[in-house]
Amino acid sequence: MTTYPLNALRALALHTTLLDTPNGGELPAGRDSVYEIANQLGAVQIDTLQMVSRAHYLTIWSRLGSYNRADFDALAFDPADRRLFEGWYHAACFIPTHEYRYQTPRFRRVREDGHSWYARWIHEPGNRDMVQAVIERIRAEGGLRTKDFENPEHKRGSWWDWKPAKVALEYAYAYGELMVSSRPAFHRVYDLTERVLPAWADRTEPTAEERNRFFVERGAKAMGVGLHRNPGDYTWMNITTSRPIVRELLKEGTLLEIQGETVTGVQPLVIHRDNLPLLEKAASGELMPQRTTFLNPWDNFWWPQDRDEVLWGFKHLIEVYVPEPKRIYGYYLMPILHRGNLVGRLDPKLERKTGLLRLRALHLEPGAPLTNELVTDVAAALKDFMTFHEATNLHIERSEPGAFGEALMKRF
Repeated sequence: MTTYPLNALRALALHTTLLDTPNGGELPAGRDSVYEIANQLGAVQIDTLQMVSRAHYLTIWSRLGSYNRADFDALAFDPADRRLFEGWYHAACFIPTHEYRYQTPRFRRVREDGHSWYARWIHEPGNRDMVQAVIERIRAEGGLRTKDFENPEHKRGSWWDWKPAKVALEYAYAYGELMVSSRPAFHRVYDLTERVLPAWADRTEPTAEERNRFFVERGAKAMGVGLHRNPGDYTWMNITTSRPIVRELLKEGTLLEIQGETVTGVQPLVIHRDNLPLLEKAASGELMPQRTTFLNPWDNFWWPQDRDEVLWGFKHLIEVYVPEPKRIYGYYLMPILHRGNLVGRLDPKLERKTGLLRLRALHLEPGAPLTNELVTDVAAALKDFMTFHEATNLHIERSEPGAFGEALMKRF
């Protein structure tokens, strides 16, 4: 059996996640390009933090460079071009609308009281009536936000009390009666699914088994190559659910087991059969990662669990959840990808009023050589990152080694 080299495995993983194109050689930065990226990845994760741009915008930037965020918003919220919608995939994500039907088994679970704590909440006295009242008000008035249900005069015991009304909205959203129609200032506006979902969207409900199989295949295609558990990881599927599906897909030949070099030695990995020609190209040197960019903490690249350590010897850390004294690298860590290698991490914060991009920490990975090419490429990526954020100045607070930060600042 062929043993594929480590550089080929990395090249495939970066190619299928669109992280190998040369900087400046991307698709034209328009709405269609944004959609092509989201569709190729399968989903783009949403996060509320905005030390810099929010995560879903950054995921696109990492692959496309500077673009107009309004193009992303239009894909999700323009009624005339709603090619993305908010739903559940790896987590809360923007998902291609043509895959809406694969959300419907989850909706059924919620409706039939088999999902999460909603199963208890909906049976508490008055809650079903509250949900119906919320839906009817939206039906009559149009899309509404949580704050539209606040009632300062009746903070307790009213259906429009902020807290229970929010739960009612989220419950109706969770079982598919409502969708997010827009996000002014990032606040969800809920409206009836019948008014939000485009008429062309497929509403045919698959079985849970069909849905799970689809997600495992989708994950395998998007991630390129990984461990046996990784196709399920990609959509945050429990390993006890994904493991037998992976076995079945391997048995029928939809997934293939290969032998690949890893940082600790040769071991079995899985790919989707559609990616085998790409792997052969990577092995022959036809796919060469050329991109230098920064990856947000929730980028799709990290979704296959442990793959960063197996193929890159790199441990991705999300330190926003770690108490400050215990953080190793910083708060909002964005690893630096340079021509196929994970070479460092930066902790950026945008000061919007002054236009200053502050790097609170900058780290070069142990063993990563501080070359002129690295400095040149990282500086170019930083300049585009600043352009995307309309930042006019850069300040590096701390750099390890210091020479890395000093060399970068000479380029500004």
